[in-house]
Amino acid sequence: MEKTLVLIKPDAVRGKHIGDIVKIYEEKGLKILAMKMLQMDEKLASKHYEEHIGRPYYDDLMGFMTSGPIIAMVLEGEGAIANVRAINGKTNPAEAAEGTIRKLYAASGSRNAVHASDSPENAAREISIFFNASEIFD
Repeated sequence: MEKTLVLIKPDAVRGKHIGDIVKIYEEKGLKILAMKMLQMDEKLASKHYEEHIGRPYYDDLMGFMTSGPIIAMVLEGEGAIANVRAINGKTNPAEAAEGTIRKLYAASGSRNAVHASDSPENAAREISIFFNASEIFD
């Protein structure tokens, strides 16, 4: 079974959508292997978003992701990476399909409620940033 990392971002945490978002993933057949609430600091955020360093939106992204608590989760399921990305919807909520998390809960393309890994390699890298092996219950 495939694993992926999901982050519920500060905007969705502030909006009190944690339970709604978790319920969607579970109802779609994904299993939660790990979950925690934390506040990203600059060091953690820059490690997670290292591929974005130097891009025009990087400073805004860092400010946003360190602005409040997040929920980090490891989800597992058949085709978890593609399934989670479909459940999340397009980055811009205006373009996201009805019923997707971003259509329901995101304010904009940069305040888009959730993050999900985009490949098995990134899932493994991102999971290791937020969780150690003893925190993952599979």
